[in-house]
Amino acid sequence: MTAWRFARLDGLSAREVHDILRARAAVFVVEQACAFQDVDGADPESWHLFAAAGGEVRAYCRLVPAGVKFAEPSIGRVVTARGARGTGLGRALMREALARAQALWPGQAIRIGAQLHLERFYGEFGFARASEPYDEDGIPHIEMLRPGGPA
Repeated sequence: MTAWRFARLDGLSAREVHDILRARAAVFVVEQACAFQDVDGADPESWHLFAAAGGEVRAYCRLVPAGVKFAEPSIGRVVTARGARGTGLGRALMREALARAQALWPGQAIRIGAQLHLERFYGEFGFARASEPYDEDGIPHIEMLRPGGPA
């Protein structure tokens, strides 16, 4: 069973923030060879969800309130460490993130900015394409929306 940590930025230790930023940089900057402004100002407004093992963040995402990135609440910076891929941890992360989002924002739609090649993955969680493809930092993306409903 995965032990999830869920907190606002000011509820995380300096070491946890370091480990989260390191995991995000390992995937988004190094692995994807993409120079972009990862620390974008949304982290202090967001909730952070992650699982760590052996001193390494294995899976992470942030839950962003409505009005910060999109009109709706959103889930972003979704990361599964290279060594944890193919284990089901990424799917477990999304299930946990959606449960947390439902608790925070009952019945509200959730919007994401997804890398285009992950459209099918996010579709498994009820997200549907909500935009034409667009370029974000040299990587094709689409917006996807998961409709809200009764809590």
